[in-house]
Amino acid sequence: MGQDIFQVDAFTNKPFAGNPAAVCVLPRSRDDGWMQNIAKEMNLSETAFLLRQDDGSYNLRWFTPATEVPLCGHATLASAHVLWEQGYLQPEETARFHTLSGLLTAKRIGEWIELDFPMQVPAASEIPADLMKALGTKPKYVGETHRNYLVELDSEEIVSNLQPDFSLLKTLPVQGVIVTSQGTNSEYDFVSRYFAPNVGIDEDPVTGSAHCCLAPYWRDRLGKDNFLAYQASARGGVIKVSCQGDRVLLGGQAVLVLRGELVDG
Repeated sequence: MGQDIFQVDAFTNKPFAGNPAAVCVLPRSRDDGWMQNIAKEMNLSETAFLLRQDDGSYNLRWFTPATEVPLCGHATLASAHVLWEQGYLQPEETARFHTLSGLLTAKRIGEWIELDFPMQVPAASEIPADLMKALGTKPKYVGETHRNYLVELDSEEIVSNLQPDFSLLKTLPVQGVIVTSQGTNSEYDFVSRYFAPNVGIDEDPVTGSAHCCLAPYWRDRLGKDNFLAYQASARGGVIKVSCQGDRVLLGGQAVLVLRGELVDG
């Protein structure tokens, strides 16, 4: 028999929006090369691979088309959705994932899924000239955290209309660049976009892990702990964000859009 594979749109309540992720629940361990080839074949921002453990938890790994990554929000949300919707877990059970970023959990709250992720507090840094040139605008703030630059821009409109130079972004010594601004003309507390050409993703449609540092950043500027955020990519996605000590709770919805079988599985 082949290997089942699912495609889920995460951080959205409708198909063909949010961020698509592929999910494989493995019946047995597979080698890194096989997983990387599947991720390349799927050609999505991330493909998630789950392997059940004796205690009912799951080992979880994430691969872009180019490399393995240490943390991914939307593919974790998609993985939890598949575990519940396909009967691997009961609806009331908490999904527990062992990952390169430690233990992550997910639970269902009505129509939403809540992820418990590690907080990543950004530290202010100098503004690299190539970053400013790649974005084509002058930042209000630049910080650095967990292999990413965090860049605040002047307005929601500038974030939404940004057309970065991806070839120049690729020369920067980071995994990716998060751009953000306070929400000014919408219901959202803040908006963002995420560019990561160094790991094979020019623009990620919705990036849960980026909100691990966006949360403390906007907490300190807006003086509150709970936010409704929007990632302003072409597909777009909505994230509920909450600061809880040294953790960030990320809330999102998910929709199964495709189910298939890998013939060499």
